Amino acid sequence: MTGAVAAEPNLPLITDRLRLRHYRDDDVDAMLSYYADPTVARYLLDEPWDRAKAEQEVARRTGKRHITAEGFGISLVVEHDDAVIGDIVLWAADATLSLGEIGWVYHPDAGGKGLATEAAQAVLDLAFGHYRMHRVKAQLDARNAASARMCERLGMTHEAHLRRDWFSKGEWTDTIVYGLLATERTSAP
Repeated sequence: MTGAVAAEPNLPLITDRLRLRHYRDDDVDAMLSYYADPTVARYLLDEPWDRAKAEQEVARRTGKRHITAEGFGISLVVEHDDAVIGDIVLWAADATLSLGEIGWVYHPDAGGKGLATEAAQAVLDLAFGHYRMHRVKAQLDARNAASARMCERLGMTHEAHLRRDWFSKGEWTDTIVYGLLATERTSAP
């Protein structure tokens, strides 16, 4: 599908252990619990959040509910056992709406349980199934080994390593790019 807008997806997305839903105004404290952590913010574009930044971001993300044009996205909160453990976003990276980009951030306590991978698989299903995207990529700080391993678990291909291409937090950093094609996703076991 190129240039066509899919209907708004039926949410929440439910997996074996997770519930992925739209942001709500009352998500501020949950987001602050991990975005304020310097170890979480290390590879993100923003410094650790304070309450004002959390309120601003939650308000902005509550509006990201559907992909209808280039740059538009869907931002989802990830819940496990009725607690927020992270968030994930998918957006259209081109005018045809057939190229997407995915990104995620998780509370450190959620690590090592496969929960982030499970959530990303659900969003990739949304990208390739509901939105009929052709390709989805993930771009990350090359030092973020945990996210790189997750891309590999998702079956994404390491496509590029861009050296010192992004100036972030006072230093030039490397970016790595992973990609997954719809044909690879549907043929995966």
